[in-house]
Amino acid sequence: MIKIPTYLQRGDTIGLVCPAGFMMAEKVQACITALQQWGYAVKIGKTVGSDSQTYFSGTDEERLNDFQQMLDDDEVKAVLCARGGYGMGRIIDRIDFKKFKKQPKWIIGYSDITVLHSHLYTNYYISSLHSPMAGAFNDGGSANEFVLSLRNALEGKKIRYQCDVHEFNRKGEAIGELVGGNLALLAHLVGSDSDIKTRGKILFLEDVGEQLYNIDRMMYQLKRSGKIARLAGLVLGGFTETKDTERPFGQTVHEILRDIVKEYDYPVCFDFPVSHTDRNYALKIGVGYKLKVGKSKVTLEE
Repeated sequence: MIKIPTYLQRGDTIGLVCPAGFMMAEKVQACITALQQWGYAVKIGKTVGSDSQTYFSGTDEERLNDFQQMLDDDEVKAVLCARGGYGMGRIIDRIDFKKFKKQPKWIIGYSDITVLHSHLYTNYYISSLHSPMAGAFNDGGSANEFVLSLRNALEGKKIRYQCDVHEFNRKGEAIGELVGGNLALLAHLVGSDSDIKTRGKILFLEDVGEQLYNIDRMMYQLKRSGKIARLAGLVLGGFTETKDTERPFGQTVHEILRDIVKEYDYPVCFDFPVSHTDRNYALKIGVGYKLKVGKSKVTLEE
């Protein structure tokens, strides 16, 4: 059975770190303020607003040490990754999870943090939260339903989401543990110690800024490695800011995704609100969900 970290209570401490890309300190302030208003204390890692002059929020060693310190800190009950970008894959094999696996805490984030989610699920069977990060709190975002879904998840409230139907949806019902995240990162993890297990699971996927041919290639990588043949169900989120080559690929992103999974008979939902936009519901990795893809609506609930 999946290990569920302890849900948070008022007064608990959330650690804030940047284990991958750089983020300016002022871009994190709205998140800190909202977390405090929710009743939590916030401990800020050294990588947040660091003096790094590179793409990363610090050297591999600095990012590793900062994350490890939050992971091992008894006072910290959850670790919120302020942003993704790229960098977890450079340090994931050096993180020591010995203490963490005995006393799991919520690891929160998406995009590059998919590496952590998959690693924790595959190796330790521990749930984590694929959810909005610090940037989502800016410009009044802390009051929208997607950021608030993180608060609800941390408090242990049962999740039930609904979205509109799409013409490419394949109707049906599925029950299974929910796994997934960013397509590029899941394709990157194939064959590694963090490779995701998908058989009998509800898989969700999203991505941003990719060439259409690259989405096609990464989906075929998942297909050829056996990741999408025996799913219970498939939830396709936002594939935003896609790009095309000078000579057109010849299909939309929805058509690419539809055709790659057309031979399977499990339910498929398109355009579910999990994405690199503000439409990004918090999802508990490894927890059992029921997916209903109907004629008039789609629901995903614990």
